[in-house]
Amino acid sequence: MTLNIVKYLKMKILVLNCGSSSIKYQLINMNSKEVLAKGIADKVGMKGSMIKHIKNRGDKVNFEGEIIDHKIGIEYILGILISKKHGCIESLKRIDAVGHRVTHGGEEFTNSIYITNEVINAVSKVSELAPLHNPHNLKGIEAIKLLIPEMHQVAVFDTAFHQTMPAKSYLYAIPYTMYKKHKLRRYGFHGTSHKYVSERACKLLDIDYNKTKIITCHLGNGASITAINNGKSVDTSMGLTPVEGLIMGTRTGDLDLGALLYIMEKEEIGLESARAFINKHSGMLGITGVSSDMREIEEKANENNERAKLGLDMYSYRIKKYIGAYAAAMGGIDILVFTGGIGENADMIRKEIVHGLEFLGINLDQDKNKGLRSKEVVISTTNSKVKVIIVPTNEELVIANDTKNIINNLDK
Repeated sequence: MTLNIVKYLKMKILVLNCGSSSIKYQLINMNSKEVLAKGIADKVGMKGSMIKHIKNRGDKVNFEGEIIDHKIGIEYILGILISKKHGCIESLKRIDAVGHRVTHGGEEFTNSIYITNEVINAVSKVSELAPLHNPHNLKGIEAIKLLIPEMHQVAVFDTAFHQTMPAKSYLYAIPYTMYKKHKLRRYGFHGTSHKYVSERACKLLDIDYNKTKIITCHLGNGASITAINNGKSVDTSMGLTPVEGLIMGTRTGDLDLGALLYIMEKEEIGLESARAFINKHSGMLGITGVSSDMREIEEKANENNERAKLGLDMYSYRIKKYIGAYAAAMGGIDILVFTGGIGENADMIRKEIVHGLEFLGINLDQDKNKGLRSKEVVISTTNSKVKVIIVPTNEELVIANDTKNIINNLDK
């Protein structure tokens, strides 16, 4: 396959992140790293569906209408991108490749990969490990195949970055035959985010990424924490599925399996109800009874709502424990990174998380931390042994970069 090198110096990558009822997208000029347009098709297959579209100069427009499935949603998105009034490219031929976020790659995929029919089949096989995510990711891939058959497509896996974990980190204490037979193990997620913010933090601090001990906290409605030693993920809080680990918006995080079995017995619920219980009705929503949105919980806590305050205490405490554990596992820590919607914006939560970690050499500058939102900034004191830094995540750029690199190497 011969590629036009001049063309690919100006490569435009469309990044798609297909969820169960949403399609997030960004069109990125890889020459300048400029986001030409971005948006989300929301409530796909539901009433009230719409596309929220933003052009690079900040112009916003909403398109309301029925979006019955992912194919229709992506077809609408492509139409908006080339429209004379709201678009940013003349034709779909200006899109050089599509990069897809794929949640689970199992042990099959340790890196991003060019999408072929064989890759699609392999992703489909590991979908049983992520039944709430992978099937929807595949819908996006199939939609592009139907709408733009000649388009180059690349899959970028949430799990790939964590494939460097040693067996002592990723294996569960269950019969080893279950691992060999069913690949039951810790995989970890948010890999593109953990990779991006850890590399970016070292670049900002002018520190050698491959000689540094880093703990990255990706805190959003879904949340995970990762230990990165000398450029490699050595442990992470999410497991076989994105349920394990930290307390999340509606997910339990770490839970005694015996407690789940007890609940199933006492409440007389089956497998599907148990799955909904740990994924959709627990976490901060279940604890507080207020919301899964941290902003609403903080508001209620400020009004002395006891369950809201309890939820915030539990949330920060769980993260603090993981930081301590990962510092012990790596024999120290050089950089602590906060990212994600909560990690980047919730200054009080950041303050509570690091409070009491001075023995690790972590000292927060309260003035720098207060009120900061989504900025790249060091928030530790000048004499802090550990650098504490906020790095807004950019998973789309990681996906676009991997896509560009794979496409450019097709003819080599």
